[in-house]
Amino acid sequence: MEDLRVSLIQSALYWENHQANLEMFDEQLSTLKDHTDLIILPEMFTTGFSMHPEQLAEKMDGSSVEWMKKTAKILNATITGSLIIEDNNQYFNRLIWMNPNGNYEYYDKRHLFSLAKEDQVFSQGNKRLIVELKGWKICPLICYDLRFPVWSRNTENYDVLIYTANFPAKRRYAWRHLLRARAIENQCYVLGVNIVGKDGNHFEYSGDSSIIDPKGHLIKELTDKQGIIQYSLQYNEVQNIRTQLPFLNDRDLFEIK
Repeated sequence: MEDLRVSLIQSALYWENHQANLEMFDEQLSTLKDHTDLIILPEMFTTGFSMHPEQLAEKMDGSSVEWMKKTAKILNATITGSLIIEDNNQYFNRLIWMNPNGNYEYYDKRHLFSLAKEDQVFSQGNKRLIVELKGWKICPLICYDLRFPVWSRNTENYDVLIYTANFPAKRRYAWRHLLRARAIENQCYVLGVNIVGKDGNHFEYSGDSSIIDPKGHLIKELTDKQGIIQYSLQYNEVQNIRTQLPFLNDRDLFEIK
């Protein structure tokens, strides 16, 4: 199995400003052409974590999804991140998984952050997404999903678990330690992508975007500044830990309703 080259984009976001954010990401991503397989953007990367979907939502054929399609093709890389989408008269915090050939899949956030009343303005997703890239099986999730290990549980033998987030600085201890816990219990790489700076509600974000190995060890982390984390995930790291410590063989069987 080939190594998987990943790029985690840690950035401040322009509050509720689609165009400014897309232009900013154009500049940030311009150096990545043919140098990465997967680009991961933050949660709600076009707006910040806004509870105003009636003003900000786009359709699946809107300009931001089209930007993802165009950029994935130009950079020859898969791009993922979530944004506010209107679909069938409902609003979703939807993660788009956009491939260079223009084909895409999506995941609607299941665990809506009730503390910010996200559950009152967005509709809940009910289906997990498992995608493949260069033979790797990947499970992309969104922010608050991190706190719910049953939803994250590795029942499909995925190799990489992704959390794209707007996780505030005052809860950075939880962010950093839960990422490690998810890696250990699921024996997989975990990639966590967060933002920095302040949002329109004056909440501060410290970044702490991270790559965690299948044993729970921190490989790379970026704190308190904008930047890109690049790394090549090695498939034998996943295989070795699961062979040496076949804990997933003893996992519980369950259904989520």
